[in-house]
Parts: sequence; structure tokens; C-alpha cells
Amino acid sequence: MRYIITILLMLSTLQADDITWNSSFAAAKAKAQKEDKIIYAVITSETCRWCRKLEATTLEDKVVIKNLNKKYAAVALTRGKDKYPPCLKAPMVPMTYFLAPDGRVIYSVPGYWQTEDYLSMMGDVERKYEKQKRAALLSHQTN
Repeated sequence: MRYIITILLMLSTLQADDITWNSSFAAAKAKAQKEDKIIYAVITSETCRWCRKLEATTLEDKVVIKNLNKKYAAVALTRGKDKYPPCLKAPMVPMTYFLAPDGRVIYSVPGYWQTEDYLSMMGDVERKYEKQKRAALLSHQTN
């Protein structure tokens, strides 16, 4: 029995976590509104080497994955293929957008970013979003 438990534990540690991707921008927005999460949208293209590097490194990092799954409604979009709002432009790829649940852009950044920089950026986005929520609440209470 101990042998079986050990094997199961070893297999569970080998299994990597994955980002929980929504099937579309509309699905990510609905989830964000329902769960009060930030929308994380990354726009790539099929032929972009920097997109593949972002996907293979930064977006495979366990801390990034955990943070995205906990605080964001994530969606991966392909330029020229998927439907997304016109406010999300991708003159270059990869292009990362962080949006409030109502679809307002909080922050956007082009290009590939290393894990440490990506995590720092996500922290900035989360603080900015919380500040916007507090300001909106105060504004609503004074009206």
C-alpha cells in the first residue's frame, strides 16, 4: 500500500499545472464579471517566435500559472483568427492586455517578458485594479 501511495505522489508532482484558459474573450469577460477577476488576454500569432518563447518560458512558470489561475480570467487569442474587442489592438505580438471585468483596459504591454518582469507587472496591475475599485466605491458612496 505504501508503494502505491508513493507512486501516486510522485506522479502528482510530475504533473504540471496549466493555465485555465477560457475559450473566448466573451467567456473570459463573463468569468471575470462573475468572479470579480481581472481579464488577462494575450494576443499572439501563429508564426511569431517571441510568442512561442513567452508560451514556453514565462507562461510555463508555476508561480505565473498559479497567479493567473487565482486572480485572472485568462484567454489566449490569435491575431487575425479569434474575435476580440477593437480596443485590443495587436500591432506587434505577443501583446498582453489586463482588463477590468467591464472590459476597460487597465494595462497593456507588447513583447516577450521574462518571468520576474511579468510577475512584477502583474503585481502592478493588481494594485492598480484594487485602487480603481476603491475609488469607484468611494465615488458611488458620495453620490
